[in-house]
Amino acid sequence: MGAGASSCSLYNCLVFSNSASTTYFGYAALTAGGGVAYGSANNCIILGNVVQLDERSSGAVADGGGAYETALNNCTVVDNGVAGGYGGGAYGGSAYNSIIYYNAAVYYVSLVGAGNVTNVTMNYCCTFPTPTSGSGYFNFTNVPSFISIGGTGGNLHLQANSPCINAGNNAYAVGATDLDGNPRIVGGTMDIGAYEYQTPKSAISYAYLQQYGLPTDGSADDADLDGTTFNVYQDWIAGLNPTNPASVLDMLSPPTTNNASGVPVSWESVSGINYNLLRGTNLTSAFTIIQRNIVGQAGTTSYTDATATNGGPYFYQVAVP
Repeated sequence: MGAGASSCSLYNCLVFSNSASTTYFGYAALTAGGGVAYGSANNCIILGNVVQLDERSSGAVADGGGAYETALNNCTVVDNGVAGGYGGGAYGGSAYNSIIYYNAAVYYVSLVGAGNVTNVTMNYCCTFPTPTSGSGYFNFTNVPSFISIGGTGGNLHLQANSPCINAGNNAYAVGATDLDGNPRIVGGTMDIGAYEYQTPKSAISYAYLQQYGLPTDGSADDADLDGTTFNVYQDWIAGLNPTNPASVLDMLSPPTTNNASGVPVSWESVSGINYNLLRGTNLTSAFTIIQRNIVGQAGTTSYTDATATNGGPYFYQVAVP
């Protein structure tokens, strides 16, 4: 398990050209993690590792060419492979703010999807195809646009138009610098992968801008394209479509209720976005946060204000922190 590293935490490392290979006859066995197994990898490149099962036996498999049951944070996992199993890039574990691309997995005679990930919980990652196993939010399939790839790995820094720029989540940051020792967060939001692009022109996720056909030079950031009074930057923060006037962050009319347990409050929402709920006693005074980080649901999110048990009046706002 873990030809390059096993059961440890890696920071700012290159895990390169390791292999795990075992021959088994007649009984179940597992060979896993050509690069790393278990533990975690942070701001790392996992490149050119292989796990292989030389002889097929009943129940025997080889999984996780790059990583097996590992927590990957801001990693670039490319050009790894599996022969005899699943997850050419990664199998199991989790991946946050990571690029897992250009890996391959062959289960004996058949190619398994694109071979990048199997059973990995992913958030804010660049991979292909869209993960069907595991769970997560804000993953995308765009080509990561490295400066170059090939040979001994090429140059895995991001090009100026890479969709991975500003496409991460700062909450998953591990450390203040990237693999080069440069600042990990530039332009307000961290990039996906081991390297941070140092001169972004827009403050918005490039993957988001490219999804809606918008320029990445910053010229659209402050534009209200759909007439909702939200500019493109605000639409991005709220997870909305900046070109659709029906895509809004709106409070819904509260139902009439005699519920003694509190007032139910609902709003239009997006899955994967967290919301703060605020309350005031009139529209001219400051509102106070009564609940933080309510996890948004697809379509509509509701919360019962259990402290609203007298005659009111109550006024509510919802905000994205």
